[in-house]
Amino acid sequence: MKEILKAEGLTKVFESGQHAAVDSVSFQILEGETLGLVGESGCGKSTLARLITRLIDPSAGTIRLNGIDITKAKGKALREAYRQMQMVFQSPMASFDPRRPIGYGIGEALKNSGVPKAERKQRVAGLLEQCDLSPAYARRYPHELSGGQCQRAAIARALAVRPRLLICDEATSSLDVMAQHQIVELLRTLKQKNRLSILFIGHNLALVQSFCDRVLVMHEGKIVEEGTPDQVIRSPQSDYTKRMVEAAF
Repeated sequence: MKEILKAEGLTKVFESGQHAAVDSVSFQILEGETLGLVGESGCGKSTLARLITRLIDPSAGTIRLNGIDITKAKGKALREAYRQMQMVFQSPMASFDPRRPIGYGIGEALKNSGVPKAERKQRVAGLLEQCDLSPAYARRYPHELSGGQCQRAAIARALAVRPRLLICDEATSSLDVMAQHQIVELLRTLKQKNRLSILFIGHNLALVQSFCDRVLVMHEGKIVEEGTPDQVIRSPQSDYTKRMVEAAF
């Protein structure tokens, strides 16, 4: 299968740190695949997501998106990368301007791409419906939505530019158990409908087991285990993974 994303030797050392937050990490995401990334808080998962999406620069290593090196991409090249790769964050409220209605936030990327207002309004309505929200939600403000509703709107916003890769950084961790499973089911449906690849970052092993095709286990900035969810959970190889599985189940 075709590689959508390939990271090789990714490393990030912050100026204030003595150790690498991300240490020589290499992996690939295949077309149509859902790759899980799990590990305890502070292990480097979110830093890795920020490296992949070029929100921060790596200290070493390379990132290739659809075969194109984006490690040092800037300007037009980086904007093109963002058309193919979008991120959904842990806090859905942070994805939107609290002074603007939800529809404005969802349509902002379309506006920046020169999509006319009438078409933009129609596409925003369609994106909301894809995410199981009424088009009427376009007129609501972020504080008027529940956490689950706001995360659905954030996913709609990420889909606006029709990306091929969706990076979900702890996208369900701030939600209650029912809302978590609803968001995962939504992502499953959207993946099939839009032919998406997904990097699903989290710490809920049961959720990862039910949703992901393959999983990476991260500890102290390194990938310490890789395999299918069943392999990792039923036959963990590293001591850290064994402890994590015991704690979860």
